[in-house]
Amino acid sequence: MKCVVTGGNVKVLGKAVHSLSRIGDELYLEPSEDGLSLRTVSTSRSAYACFLFAPLFFQQYQPATPGQDLLRCKILMKSFLSIFRSLAMLEKTVEKCCMSLNGRSSHLVVQLHCKYGVKKTHNLSFQDCESLQAVFDRAGCPHMLCAPARILAEAVLPFPPALAEVTLGIGHGHRVILRSYQEEEADSTVKAMVTEMSIGEEDFQQLQAPEGVAITFCLKEFRGLLSFAESANLPLTIHFDAPGRPAIFTIEDSLLDGHFVLATLLELDPQSKDLSSSEPHQPVPQLQAPSIPRQDDFANDDIDSYMIAMETTTVSEGSRALSSISFSPALPSHCDPVPHSEEEEEDEAELSPVPGTPPPKKFRSLFFGSILAPVCSPQGPNPVLAEDSDGEG
Repeated sequence: MKCVVTGGNVKVLGKAVHSLSRIGDELYLEPSEDGLSLRTVSTSRSAYACFLFAPLFFQQYQPATPGQDLLRCKILMKSFLSIFRSLAMLEKTVEKCCMSLNGRSSHLVVQLHCKYGVKKTHNLSFQDCESLQAVFDRAGCPHMLCAPARILAEAVLPFPPALAEVTLGIGHGHRVILRSYQEEEADSTVKAMVTEMSIGEEDFQQLQAPEGVAITFCLKEFRGLLSFAESANLPLTIHFDAPGRPAIFTIEDSLLDGHFVLATLLELDPQSKDLSSSEPHQPVPQLQAPSIPRQDDFANDDIDSYMIAMETTTVSEGSRALSSISFSPALPSHCDPVPHSEEEEEDEAELSPVPGTPPPKKFRSLFFGSILAPVCSPQGPNPVLAEDSDGEG
């Protein structure tokens, strides 16, 4: 594979790499007759992103040398990102970028031709890999909205950088509402600040969704796509279904296509997604912890059904069946009724909560609101292992 990028397209390529770096740690390169694909997936498989650069995007594009098969490889995202880290430098000094993929040397060579005849050559090691592809159907999503990326980027600007998830929905008057999502804690007695932005229907190019629908997704990946779409001056289209189903974010142009598939939170409380009311939903503190742990949110998520990894296997491995990775958490084990030794009872006594102290913090996984079940503690009073002193009766 050999391709040459010139002019302002070098910065566009670098901006795409920056957007992909917000999602995954590995970058998949797959040249084909339709163009060069750059793909990545998050470690929790909750997000998938792909940029397809058409042959017209390049000054010169050759997917494979004559008589050789197309190569598919993956490299570390940090290694590839370091070449395009300074976008200002790319715009001011780089005149041409040449990339070549050689299967014999197992190296991806990226050469930057800068002003005054300066050339910077980077040799990146790669690994042969499977073809990473997400299967999704935009026609199967009943709800859709399309707006200039600048409007959506300005709408998410007031949200704090540490915010993990954001809720997008249709409120009263068919206005699109973006609200910061705060997970309800059992011991929460302080009302968290809720930020909400409202956008009129007239600011959207297309809006096909009824009032009351809402989805919650990760804000970090959404900001990465908005940054690229705003710099390329392209509109962003969002296709979504019910909560818990993946949302599809697309940008399309004659020279490139971008697809982001993000998992959405399966909302068990219908009041938390009610965006038609003027007052934001406030979490109600629970006075008593529930006896049955709540089921993990992502156990019912359908993002795994959208991920397909087609491995390149040899003849001896042809009979091996491909199976998707299961991310369902293990159920909490019940307490063992068998008596323990004194040392084990002493350890359990030290780990048991002291009356009056707050319960332990629940850790949320990367898969949008997943709650780890609390550790089961022994029933009944703790045994007293120390004898009474002489001064006590």
